[in-house]
Amino acid sequence: MTAALLSLAAYAVEVQAESGTPWILLAAGPVGAVAVYWGLFRYYRNTDKSHSFERETLIESQPIVGHETKFDTVRGTERREVSGNNVSKHRQRVRRLD
Repeated sequence: MTAALLSLAAYAVEVQAESGTPWILLAAGPVGAVAVYWGLFRYYRNTDKSHSFERETLIESQPIVGHETKFDTVRGTERREVSGNNVSKHRQRVRRLD
């Protein structure tokens, strides 16, 4: 793409020198816009890199293992909270990863 733009620019300079008309200034706008768009597209889409998300991030899953143990039951409206409630103790609830 860059080689095509350079050859187009060289051709435009050659034609402008022969005819004397400043149409190269008119062509510079769209050519510059296309170059900027193409550069941004390549930068954000990583079209020059080949990645395979499905293969590179593959994780082998394993069946879930756990136990079903009944912890507590709250019935009616006599007890509004479960004992050991830590809703207001955010430092106790959230632990920093080391």
